[in-house]
Amino acid sequence: MNSKPIVSARPGKPPDKNMVWIAGGSFMMGSDHHYPEEGPAHRVSVDGFWIDQYAVTNKQFQRFVKETRYVTLAEQQPLLEDYPGALPELLVPGSLVFQQPHHRVDLQTCSWWAYVPGANWRHPTGPGSSIKGRENFPVVHIAYEDALAYATWAGKSLPTEAQWEFAARGSLDDAVYPWGNEFAPQGKRMANTWEGDFPWQNLKPHPPEPERVGSYPPNGYGLYDMAGNVWEWTSDWYRDHHPENKTKSCCIPVNPRGGTQEESFDLNVSSRIPRKVLKGGSFLCAINYCQRYRPAARHPETVDTSTCHIGFRCLVQ
Repeated sequence: MNSKPIVSARPGKPPDKNMVWIAGGSFMMGSDHHYPEEGPAHRVSVDGFWIDQYAVTNKQFQRFVKETRYVTLAEQQPLLEDYPGALPELLVPGSLVFQQPHHRVDLQTCSWWAYVPGANWRHPTGPGSSIKGRENFPVVHIAYEDALAYATWAGKSLPTEAQWEFAARGSLDDAVYPWGNEFAPQGKRMANTWEGDFPWQNLKPHPPEPERVGSYPPNGYGLYDMAGNVWEWTSDWYRDHHPENKTKSCCIPVNPRGGTQEESFDLNVSSRIPRKVLKGGSFLCAINYCQRYRPAARHPETVDTSTCHIGFRCLVQ
């Protein structure tokens, strides 16, 4: 089922290079057939908007930093008062980097993550690494405040979860993936996701990592990498499920927003750091672990977190 547009006319010239006009419409948000936090599926509508065709790249972010002298969260010294009880060796600038084990591990442990001092957007895998030759790769090690700062500088905003999901579906309202219902149609890989048994077996000819933006076919709206490659921040606070659609017999929610900041806290941990919604999955999502390379998929992330597989794209309403 294709979405019905609210605004059909493209409003003139794009506000920035490589932005795509999404006419808006109604669609079935979420899913009742995958992870529990994706439900219940419910119909919503969004107004038209412009959205970046690609995730923000290293080249774009580098220009932002050069003009503003912005310092990302991963490049700043963590404060003990923000992380009481933290080990002293971890209270240094750094970020989370994937470390591939050489054997099977318990998938509940997340033991493949390491806090690497000196890892940041300039040095994706830590000191000694660089973004030279990767100018058109998605920028990573971006915390929520970093993405928001860039968007503000660019005269844009971060998409809501509903806007992001509507755009990712590419007019395929009921499809599992941005391209249809088959993960690899006719054996063709459609996104940068894990190949092999995660996290120890990598069947790709190169290490597991982000790839150049636009390396795979676009969806029906001409948007690239709306599945896999890197997770993308949205502006919505996370809550552990979608609301029930109580207006089925009348009107559907228009331009819905997520939960509240209070709802976003993880009650299972002692730290009180709010969480935003990530969308899209990443190169670390696999068939045997985290099948979240789908428009309906969603994941909570604390706003102070940066990793080697989190980036973003922007929007203009």
